[in-house]
Amino acid sequence: MGDAKRRKALGLMPAVHPFEAQLDVGAHATLLSGPDDARLRSMITATLEATQLSGDAWASEYRAHHVLAGHVPARLATAEDVHAIPVAPHRRVTGELVVGSSAPETDDVLLPVEGGFVRLRTQQHSHDGVTWVSPTPPRDPQAFLRRVQDNPAFELQGDVIAQIHAEHWLEGRIDLDPEPPDDLLDATEEIVREWHGSTPEDWAAIHRDLGGEGVPVARRTVFELRRPAPLQSPLSRVFAIRQGVEFFALATGASYTLDGEEWITYDPADSPLSAGGLPPELADLFDMDTVSVTVHADGRVEWGDAAVPEGRVDALTDNLRDATGAGDPEHWAAWTAAVLGETYGDELRVPEGAALPVPVAVKLDIPTDALEDDDSLSQTFMESEVTFDGAAWRDLYDEEPPPELAAFRPPTN
Repeated sequence: MGDAKRRKALGLMPAVHPFEAQLDVGAHATLLSGPDDARLRSMITATLEATQLSGDAWASEYRAHHVLAGHVPARLATAEDVHAIPVAPHRRVTGELVVGSSAPETDDVLLPVEGGFVRLRTQQHSHDGVTWVSPTPPRDPQAFLRRVQDNPAFELQGDVIAQIHAEHWLEGRIDLDPEPPDDLLDATEEIVREWHGSTPEDWAAIHRDLGGEGVPVARRTVFELRRPAPLQSPLSRVFAIRQGVEFFALATGASYTLDGEEWITYDPADSPLSAGGLPPELADLFDMDTVSVTVHADGRVEWGDAAVPEGRVDALTDNLRDATGAGDPEHWAAWTAAVLGETYGDELRVPEGAALPVPVAVKLDIPTDALEDDDSLSQTFMESEVTFDGAAWRDLYDEEPPPELAAFRPPTN
């Protein structure tokens, strides 16, 4: 018996339970598929309901993504402008519950549960519960920032609920002044632990990253609690959203003590909340290393000068064919139609029974670190250009649809 089989027989191998779930506006989760065991199903639904946005927070995130994807041509300046954007009430997520394993280092969304974690793979949304659309990822960083700058509504903030001074001791004690509302007490303490570090290793590492010396026995931070902003700005300093409330950690007054008596103020210049610059996750978007690959309708995949890890070309090529449908005319036509529809959104109108022109090739930008991963590349690549004749390439970063789609543009008033 091989080692893997032996470990599985002894119950030492992690158990992976794929699932698909649907959520409503209140983030109430219903499993469409998943494990048969009632306890495991309950773990999945409880985790989703505790972590996924609901109510105004979901509306804020959905509308912001809609604007940043270029689907809202009008300039948004007021909360009323934002609230006029209809919000999809249905969400569908796929993923897996992993039991018997600690969370790996990954960019995937991992939600801790007792004895393991929930990994989220994909998310779709729907206005009618019948037609489902995947969120359009940010494409051209310049257009992305331009949409933020062109819509003053991104600067609007929600009403302040409270400012809470948190004193957190390495031994685990948390003192809050004033205490938050009873229904937010547990969430606030959870946020404090996440911000300061929930393990001794994280506690020390986060402290060092802020320029602190030694290992503090306690830390102090002021947290501001706000109602959700009309739009979730990518430049916002919100740390987390729990129970429909935004939590901000303020740089002012953050301090630590090495002996429990003398308190030392962190240098605000070392704070991730200091003025200037982009949030780390947005900076990563701009700094991300990618390779360009051309996928053809007939199944050919051209890697060009891309530095592909040794021995990975065949597997990655098959991965891209599976993700795009290259070589399968019906699958390819459906995938490219979805790409064009998600890219240009309300800029296109496809009459019933009609079909969009089918590109003969698509260029993809793939993060280099994804080339080592066996997961589907569909979750990481970004479509950058298409060609309908093999000669003229159309830039998908342009906000105007290519001329080949002119017949599907709605009439202007």
